Amino acid sequence: MKKNLIVLKFLQKNMETAAKLNGLDDGTATYGHLSPMADRSDEEFRKINNLPVTPQLLEQHEYKALQHAQFHTYSTRTDPLPDGFDWREKGAVSEVKNQGQCGSCWSFATIANIEGQNYLQNNELISLSEQELVDCSVSDSGCQGGLPQRAFEDLIDNQAGLELESAYPYSAVQHRCNAVKSKERVFIDSWVPIAKSEDMIAFALMQYGPLAIGLNASPMQMYMGGISDPWFCSPSGIDHAVTLVGFGTEQNKVYWVIKNSWGEEWGEKGYYRLIRGKEKCGMNLMVSSSVVSKTPAVKKDIFV
Repeated sequence: MKKNLIVLKFLQKNMETAAKLNGLDDGTATYGHLSPMADRSDEEFRKINNLPVTPQLLEQHEYKALQHAQFHTYSTRTDPLPDGFDWREKGAVSEVKNQGQCGSCWSFATIANIEGQNYLQNNELISLSEQELVDCSVSDSGCQGGLPQRAFEDLIDNQAGLELESAYPYSAVQHRCNAVKSKERVFIDSWVPIAKSEDMIAFALMQYGPLAIGLNASPMQMYMGGISDPWFCSPSGIDHAVTLVGFGTEQNKVYWVIKNSWGEEWGEKGYYRLIRGKEKCGMNLMVSSSVVSKTPAVKKDIFV
């Protein structure tokens, strides 16, 4: 009985937040109590969104991204972007998954990116193991948080590959690393930091496939659907890793299409649409992609 009262208290508070979001959102999004996250306390919500992003890390990322951009065509394109582009329509995006109570969003964004890159490089879409990263990425902290960039670097430095999800299934709990070398199917040989220009990000998306990004997830808790353009969503509050899979236009509003890791019952069948061109929620500050090898990777320089 006491537990039910506590949940009801959280739900009531979150419904008040949803009402405020509905009144202050400049897009077409709706927020409400039917979101699967509506009964979570602030503490519970923080536990699943715990990306360890610091101002210093963002500064380092942008410096590396600008260095990288000097030598790659996506950064110098001046042709107009299409009205829409969606990797789901091109077969590069696996089904929506669910991280559960584990703070492993970083692993899901990393894997979704590698799955898409593997599709581009090797012409196959296969579901890879988030659990393997949760257990085995030594630079990250399993269910206590991590970063796609660190996961990329661990895979490169250890010349490690990823197993199929069916071979190393997700359990939403961190265990001892149980990777089996002979079962590894996909390898990466580098990773790419993308600079914060949203047009540059769009062109990079078209070139590299689905991108791993960080953002401030505060408006997402009560999100039900539509194009989200929250009045306040501080870029300094980046706390959640997701996957950018496309962009589009609706009712004269341009938006990003984002794959989340909270199951298909959340949002638009597991997806989030966020206004494009306003640098909302810091979505443009930590964008990256792996580069999947066509053959088992040999350790190389981290950037290409």
